[in-house]
Amino acid sequence: MNSSNIPFVFLLLIALLASPFSFSLPDSITQGSSLSVEKPRDILTSSNGIFSAGFYPLGGDNAFYFAIWFNKPSTAVWYANRDFPVNGKKSKLSLLKNGNLVLRDADGLIVWSTDTSSTAYVQLKLCDSGNLVLQETGGTTLWQSFNFPTDTLLPLQSLTRTTQLVSSRSQSNFSTGFYSLLFDHENLLRLLYDGPDVSSIYWFAPWLISWKAGRSTFYSRTNAVLDEIGKFISSDNLNFKAADYGTITQRRLTLDFDGNLRLYCLNEGKWVVSWQAISNPCTIHGSCGENSVCHHVKTLGRKCSCLPGFTMLNESDWSYGCKPTFITPKSNDKTEFFMMKNTEFYGYDHGYFENYTLEMCKKACFAGQHKCKGIQYAYIQEECIWKCYPKARFLNGHHSVDFTGDTYVKIPKSSLHLLFAKSAKLGCSGIVNVTLNRRYEKQKENTSVRYLLYFVCALGGVEAFVIILLWIFLRDNEPPPGFAVLDTTGFRRYTYRELKKATKNFSNEIGRGAGGIVYKGILPDNRVAAIKRLYESGQEEVSDLVAEISTIGNLNHMNLIEMWGYCAERNQKLLVYEYLEHGSIAANLISNSLDYVELANSVGETEQRRLVTWVKEKMSEGMIMESMIEEIIDPRLEGLYDASQMAIMVSVALQCVEEDRNERPTMSQVVEMLLRHSN
Repeated sequence: MNSSNIPFVFLLLIALLASPFSFSLPDSITQGSSLSVEKPRDILTSSNGIFSAGFYPLGGDNAFYFAIWFNKPSTAVWYANRDFPVNGKKSKLSLLKNGNLVLRDADGLIVWSTDTSSTAYVQLKLCDSGNLVLQETGGTTLWQSFNFPTDTLLPLQSLTRTTQLVSSRSQSNFSTGFYSLLFDHENLLRLLYDGPDVSSIYWFAPWLISWKAGRSTFYSRTNAVLDEIGKFISSDNLNFKAADYGTITQRRLTLDFDGNLRLYCLNEGKWVVSWQAISNPCTIHGSCGENSVCHHVKTLGRKCSCLPGFTMLNESDWSYGCKPTFITPKSNDKTEFFMMKNTEFYGYDHGYFENYTLEMCKKACFAGQHKCKGIQYAYIQEECIWKCYPKARFLNGHHSVDFTGDTYVKIPKSSLHLLFAKSAKLGCSGIVNVTLNRRYEKQKENTSVRYLLYFVCALGGVEAFVIILLWIFLRDNEPPPGFAVLDTTGFRRYTYRELKKATKNFSNEIGRGAGGIVYKGILPDNRVAAIKRLYESGQEEVSDLVAEISTIGNLNHMNLIEMWGYCAERNQKLLVYEYLEHGSIAANLISNSLDYVELANSVGETEQRRLVTWVKEKMSEGMIMESMIEEIIDPRLEGLYDASQMAIMVSVALQCVEEDRNERPTMSQVVEMLLRHSN
């Protein structure tokens, strides 16, 4: 090297090493590529470094979502398979040759896909906006994550009539929850609670007329979007700004698991709420479930408690609500009302009465018998009247000092003293140990019943043993799925024992290939046969094999080797052909004329390998394509060929012989690749 070029080369190396992109993660994958859950670096990262897409853990190391998330701090904003997490082993996201993006679990089951197809070249790219886009090279978008939001809306991502935000189930469970942000039938943006057995609108306030809430229904177009500086604009006139409006920072609008819609901004590495739809979380429907009350304490947040005389249905989840610990008496004389001050339950009224006294309201509830669970009695200052609401169900309950009314729960008189006693115990401390002074006498054993039980068990064991033996016999003699159809082709079905004996325990090997090993054998009728023992294969390969054998059974040609039969027992699959005494046509051709195969074997390889394996190895070693073509080309061409065309043909050929059938291109894709080069 010229000494004058050394400083230049040295500076170039330093520049490359210092480049921030020299070790950066890719932002896209192409057809035939996969991302594996077992490889931590199998992640797509946007070019601005803000977003990543890959396998996101669900609390541990054996359940994963394919997700998109903010990198700092790590916050997921989209999930492909939120209701079907995949295993932490062997799961993959693959972009197939046909343009479909599929997510497979460890057992190969497709749990999610884009259901797309294309004959053009396709790539999956994570954009700087956080949008994961599947598009053709010409720019046509086949699929994008922005059209399928989960619980979060990113800046410049539109919410439309056909899309909605759906909350997660809990803070650690990202599966589909009970709350939705959507456009309703009047084109108004609403928050909906859709619980296990009831649903209701809770924002904006359901009793408000739309124009009083500042909304408009006069737009046929439904669209809402958050811009990059913190302003939200909706077609129904819902507009709001973040507290830090105008600041350039990362933002997200998320429907949280508690049912509140919040706008977050990134401030000094932490997410900060810059706007929220509901200030009192207890007004969110379904907060604490049926027969329970929500209490909001600003310093502690939202707390739930059961109604007096009720207990939780599920100790770990308040959304299931509470159940009564008593049986409601049939007689009203045995029933009393327990008052809960400043407690409101929205909806599910059994009736409505104005200017009723409290006693009149209670009597109205008694008249409803078992349908009425209690009453809500409130004074409405704006209207200067008392209102009575007999309740059929206690749902959406919350306590607030601003509510000028009370709720009365119907409870048996016999249970009232228990309620007061329970309240009094709240001040006690210490643990009380109670010892039960009881004696348990051992019952005398009935010996006849014991012997009868032994006999029945023994008889059942014998029957089970016979059934298992019969099942094993039938299983061993039943062909695998798909092979039964071969009984109609005229081929003889051999047993594995017959072919094992014919080949002398598969000792005389005469050849092998990609599908299996061929042995020479003598059949029971003294015919010499070539018996091919197939490698183990999946159900798809078995189906293809059965189809091919069925086709052979319909052919009769003098130049085709005749097939005599097959064997299919459990995992053993063998094909029986006539034996060619002078070897196969391929063997004779290769031995006489195809000298270029011998040439490939002479380039440093110590044993014979298939040409495809040799070419792949040379490519992985970095061998120049032109040099490799010169070594594998038929010498009879005497150099009269186009090297670039040969390179394309080699590349296409390698793709066509991929072991995984899903990785092989279709014929239309092959033609396209060849024509693209010729043009």
